[in-house]
Amino acid sequence: MDQLLSVFISVADKRNFSRAAEELHMTQPAVSQQIQLLEKYIGAKLLLRTNKSVKLTKAGEIVYLHAKEITGLYKRMSELVNELHNEPTGLLKIGASYTFGEYVLPHILAKLKIQFQNIVPSVQIGNTRDIAKAIISHEIDVGIVEGEISNTNIYIKTISTDQMYIVAGGKYPIYHNKEVTRRQVEQENWIVREEGSGTRDATEKLFQSLEIRPPKLMEFGSTQLIKEAVEAGLGISYLSELTVKKERLLGTIQLLNVKGTPIRRNFSVITESPELHTKSMNLFIELIENYLTNQR
Repeated sequence: MDQLLSVFISVADKRNFSRAAEELHMTQPAVSQQIQLLEKYIGAKLLLRTNKSVKLTKAGEIVYLHAKEITGLYKRMSELVNELHNEPTGLLKIGASYTFGEYVLPHILAKLKIQFQNIVPSVQIGNTRDIAKAIISHEIDVGIVEGEISNTNIYIKTISTDQMYIVAGGKYPIYHNKEVTRRQVEQENWIVREEGSGTRDATEKLFQSLEIRPPKLMEFGSTQLIKEAVEAGLGISYLSELTVKKERLLGTIQLLNVKGTPIRRNFSVITESPELHTKSMNLFIELIENYLTNQR
């Protein structure tokens, strides 16, 4: 059955029998036969062929979703059994939200490479919401996110805290103020992350905490873009202290002194149930905790 599901997933992903056959090192008739066997077993048509591509039926969409979950669990089971008596090895799929992924994770991956050379990391960077979805759909093994996750199907372990500040660039007038009032920051141009990111959630909570509602918001898709916009004097933002270390040393970005800030938030590791952790996952999580402890 696992072979049938693997073939089906490949065809569904490629939307093409020929490309799936090439990926699987099979002939196209053999792939078609595997799909027919699966459809017979399920008792429903799973794929619709058109002139150029393949489309999932409603039944196909259901089978695809569960097939991904089943094959992911089967792979995890094999990894867990294999690691009982062997050194950790193989692919470790890591997901991280932008703040952690861009400013902390590279240092941890460098240590991983030195200490566990047989573990091969694959990294996906996205907002907190996307990383949580990737855990649920078994696209990644472990995620590191900021902010809060409410999904009960995800195991969450808080590993560190982060301080968030309102920041301005050296070319922005408010930069030079020793103290900045809530009403002043409310009237400024705000550069914020997109909906679904941990930093955007933290920004919305800041607005609630300060009892402000800035009328001028600009959404940017990455922290790096926001920092460059802040440096250029386009507006102010709310960012992790971790992300502006270099800019503060250069004097191009300043932490504003606003009553009620900074505000702490959590960095958390998210996975499936701890019982499904591989040795590689546990070693990686331990590396994260040790690195963050030494940075305090």
